[in-house]
Amino acid sequence: MSDKQTITPVVLCGGSGTRLWPRSRAAHPKPFLPLVGDQTLFEATLARAGARAGGRSVFAPPLVVTGAAHLAHVEAQSAAADGTRVIVEPAAKNTAAAIALAALVLPADAVMLVCPSDHHIGDAAAFLGAARSAAELAKDGWLVAFGIEATAPETGFGYVRQGEAIGATGGFRVASFVEKPDLARAQSFLDAGGYSWNGGIFAFRAGDFLAELGAHRPAILAAVKDAVAKGVWDGQRFHPDAAAFAACPSESVDYAVMENTARAAVVPAAMAWSDIGNWQALHEAREQDAAGNSVKGRAELVDCRNVLVESDGPRVSVIGLSDVIVVVDGDEVLVTSIAGVQKVGKLSGALNQ
Repeated sequence: MSDKQTITPVVLCGGSGTRLWPRSRAAHPKPFLPLVGDQTLFEATLARAGARAGGRSVFAPPLVVTGAAHLAHVEAQSAAADGTRVIVEPAAKNTAAAIALAALVLPADAVMLVCPSDHHIGDAAAFLGAARSAAELAKDGWLVAFGIEATAPETGFGYVRQGEAIGATGGFRVASFVEKPDLARAQSFLDAGGYSWNGGIFAFRAGDFLAELGAHRPAILAAVKDAVAKGVWDGQRFHPDAAAFAACPSESVDYAVMENTARAAVVPAAMAWSDIGNWQALHEAREQDAAGNSVKGRAELVDCRNVLVESDGPRVSVIGLSDVIVVVDGDEVLVTSIAGVQKVGKLSGALNQ
């Protein structure tokens, strides 16, 4: 790639990660925690965006979109990523508006690689390969989704059904985006083949995204344009105008653009991906012993299988249990079965953190 074709990572950084309570809390949420390995998920996202190929980086300095509540964490943890710029959202307006903010401060021909800040990718080389393939498609005017290899009939993810191949690019037209299915339908997707998880990672040129947003959601584009026009730079920070941004409708990029454009493409990506969306997902992403147990902190397990223990201080002892999560964080203790992890975010402690 020439310098003009360098990919700009756009890192979306928000949310409180309530399904990982009590470890993840509003004041110190999921992206900024070292949940898998020594780096935080946010730091790992930036590190992947510093990957090099052929002796030089294929990525431009990242552009982070976040809220004021997370700004201190973002700036502290992005210090190693030279040239990082930060857009400070005045309010949370979902991903279509967040991506539009980034697109409007970049050149129209810039290839944007939109990445959530709180996902784990175990195979960085595969990620880089998929990013390069997606960028080549984006340069030809495609709006590209990463199609994450579906390894199980997950009901918590949306799916992408691939259509015909786009030349020899390794990409495919998107035949359809599919809402989160029930278990039977999810299994039918795996049996049929050609379906992948929609992990919320996208690549497109800034100008192409804005054109599609204007065609399908003109109210979002108009509000974001107004907010950017009236916004101000403060060093590496950009502050859109709060009053103008308040008028912006809230909608995901999937609903606003990707499901409506005739130029949607998908690049398959088998890269050991996880959204770390709950304690079970975190358990699966971590190293385990022969019995499927994973421990972080002081703990002793006897005759246990598929147990995760995480403690920031007190010693935890578990005997004879299977499929259980035990988390100790400060003065909060969580004990749940694997089957119950989806309900963690509904606990009063998580809701009132």
